[in-house]
Amino acid sequence: MQDFNDNDLDALYSALIVDHSRRPHHFGTLKVPPAKTLEAFNPLCGDRFSLYLDLDGATIKQLTFQGSGCAISTASLSILTDLVHGKTLSEACDAIEAFTALLTGAALEPKKLTTLGKAAALAGVKAFPMRVKCATLGWHALQQLLESK
Repeated sequence: MQDFNDNDLDALYSALIVDHSRRPHHFGTLKVPPAKTLEAFNPLCGDRFSLYLDLDGATIKQLTFQGSGCAISTASLSILTDLVHGKTLSEACDAIEAFTALLTGAALEPKKLTTLGKAAALAGVKAFPMRVKCATLGWHALQQLLESK
């Protein structure tokens, strides 16, 4: 197992944020009418996104987004859309819970951390409390979409 130092992790974090913010995955509206939509807005940073969710029963068929925001919010949403495609609603809720705990310093079972995939690389955001809202904006919006009737 390779050991990483803080500089390596900072570089990985920076590269991930830059890549996903410049070329966000699943950016745009859905070609078919989405089952649910929601607008997410962070007045502190000016991030504003619309999320489009298409479900197949209890499975997320597609999640896309469009709008504008800072690099952290865009990258976080891009990573989120990659993560939840094909997941059950329960799996998506578990990922949202784990991501929120990761960034807020709440207790997190190691098993749940593994459900985050690349999203775990955003853990460095917790060192910048004002940016946590940017990183969690899309995740909270998806949670609202999943909880809406």
